[in-house]
Amino acid sequence: MIEYLGWAATAVFVASYLCARSETLKRVQMAGALMWVAYGLLIGATPVVAANLLVFGAAGWTLTRRSGEEPTPG
Repeated sequence: MIEYLGWAATAVFVASYLCARSETLKRVQMAGALMWVAYGLLIGATPVVAANLLVFGAAGWTLTRRSGEEPTPG
């Protein structure tokens, strides 16, 4: 069952690159990263957990930073 979570996380993360909108890409990456965090916790892999917490944070930060920006004229 744990292995299926790892495969599902892989599928979600790869699918994120098929997203046309940047915001959707980041949201899907965040979901995939959380799945990887759960997987890493279940298998006791601290580097997997740490790396994906960083991915989750970076995607979330860029998502909120971009959504708060004013559109540029032109």
